[in-house]
Amino acid sequence: MGMARIFRWIVFLAFPVLLFWYCRQDLGGSYKNLDPRVDYTGIQNCRSCHDEIYQTFIHTGMGRSFGRATPEKSDAQYGPHALVYDERADLYYFPFFRDSVLYVREFRIENGDTVHQRLERVAYIVGSGQHTNSHIIDINGYIYQAPVTFYTQEGKWDLAPGFRAGENLRFSRALNSECITCHNHYPTPVEGSLNKFSYMPNGIECERCHGPGEIHSRARSAGKNVDTSRVADLTIVNPRRLSRDLQMDICQRCHLQGVAVLNEGKTFYDFRPGMHLSDVMNVFLPRFTSSHERFIMASQADRLRLSPCYQQSEMSCITCHNPHQSVTLTDPSHYNNICLNCHGKPRETVCTAPMADRQEQGDNCVYCHMPPSGSTDIPHVSITDHNIRKDVIRNRTQEETRTEPARFLGLEILTKKTGTPLEMAKGYLALYEKYLQVGYLLDSAAVLLARSQEPPEKEFYTLVHYQFIRGDYQELTRLSLSIPDNFQMDPWTAYRLGEGVFQGGDYPSALHFYQQAAEGMPFNLEFQEKLGVAQVALKQWKEAEKTLRFVLKENPKRSMALNNLGFVLVMQKRFAEGEALYDQAIALDPDYEQALLNKAAIRLYQKDESTARKLLQRILKINPENIQAQKLLQ
Repeated sequence: MGMARIFRWIVFLAFPVLLFWYCRQDLGGSYKNLDPRVDYTGIQNCRSCHDEIYQTFIHTGMGRSFGRATPEKSDAQYGPHALVYDERADLYYFPFFRDSVLYVREFRIENGDTVHQRLERVAYIVGSGQHTNSHIIDINGYIYQAPVTFYTQEGKWDLAPGFRAGENLRFSRALNSECITCHNHYPTPVEGSLNKFSYMPNGIECERCHGPGEIHSRARSAGKNVDTSRVADLTIVNPRRLSRDLQMDICQRCHLQGVAVLNEGKTFYDFRPGMHLSDVMNVFLPRFTSSHERFIMASQADRLRLSPCYQQSEMSCITCHNPHQSVTLTDPSHYNNICLNCHGKPRETVCTAPMADRQEQGDNCVYCHMPPSGSTDIPHVSITDHNIRKDVIRNRTQEETRTEPARFLGLEILTKKTGTPLEMAKGYLALYEKYLQVGYLLDSAAVLLARSQEPPEKEFYTLVHYQFIRGDYQELTRLSLSIPDNFQMDPWTAYRLGEGVFQGGDYPSALHFYQQAAEGMPFNLEFQEKLGVAQVALKQWKEAEKTLRFVLKENPKRSMALNNLGFVLVMQKRFAEGEALYDQAIALDPDYEQALLNKAAIRLYQKDESTARKLLQRILKINPENIQAQKLLQ
């Protein structure tokens, strides 16, 4: 055999091996659209070439994740029964459509009379309708969660998740980029804001999983096509060509719900398919002795990783799920067949359950090994447990009969094998601040901070955050005097230091730090309000009025700014203007003690003791321990 012929045979035999190696290699860093300068083009641009995929994707949970509040988008049931009562707050909520516009009316009834009423227009509906529809209001681009949710599986209205058990924030729960970028495609945030957006998409789009499409679209428009049956198209990410870890990171960006902590200098917009999630953020999850039986809603990636099927194979989320097809429109046999492809056929050789039990559940592998379960964070929902394992039904029945309280086992970092002491301290602080206010989390953070070997300028942000959460204003004052030379002051650290020195009575220093915070994030209205408070404390009436009027120009429904501006005007003898602002604040929040107290003081000054007495009695009904109201009533 000639050498040329031998060489051809070697190449022919090697080709399948090379092809297999190519399909398994980690292409994540090779994709051109990882460059942060590459822009997103939008789902309609993708549709121009991929309409068939578009037509099925828009019916998926991701495609229906977010949209304008229209009758077509809503999965809720409306009518007289759509009434929610918050017993702790003594407030009713009634959602309704009028002329295709969705509203939520908040009201209170005393002795048969409506004594408070507030009407808010709903701008967006969040959720595909598979589990819930939640609702968002938009005030000049600032978005907030409405206090009611429709739970589709039970067909009922109730308070929104996180608003129950005395935690009703009414219409003031700001929804920032962390929230929105998981429930929606990337909006356009207003620079220097917490929850203001200049553009809001309508649902998760193609580029969240494939990366920004500018280069890909330009190449196709120029006629530069790639035969993807032979090689990867590096202008756009195909998740199937990624390593399993990088595949999982795409899904884990939103389906690994826990405590997300951004890396220094990163934002929630920086992750792109093909990157490691840990390049942008770390995600932490608290583990309890009950964690194997009770878990949060969007924990699919974590539960799957615990599964023997995942640990003993190369499966990933897309082994079972086609992201372009709706789960609700997928035949259940699809998932059974995937199970059997791995576990062998016929089924009788691998399934030992009695036939009667199998037939009762439609001979469905998923029901027995991935049974539906409730979640710890969202009521009235049933979700599929993605921890695939044997005897799960029997074990869960045994677990549900246990009565001992769950014990905290620790905080686990899920985006890398191990976290540094500083990273873990940040995780504990974020868990405490966002979800679980228990002292042992702060104790753990303190121990980890003591172990940290990072330079002082790297630790300072977290040290300030720790003392701020503890409410140790004396220590914050000390830290304000020992800022490391190389520390770049960020708005949140400036704000927290400002709170510390303000509580210590050092108003000039507080003014300085609040100004730094407000300059860094001028559209963070809480920072601006605190700046106004410091200006009031220093009797800088004109400056305070300017600051607070800016807040109200941005959002005229900030009751704190209305109350404080009213006080500023009263101190300038502008009584009628000031009292009118108090009235606006009380109309928005009928239980706002300070606004009621300020109005009572005005009424006393005007010799209207009858009205003042009623206001003071109203305050003491809300809070019998209000000492100022007690004294004025005397």
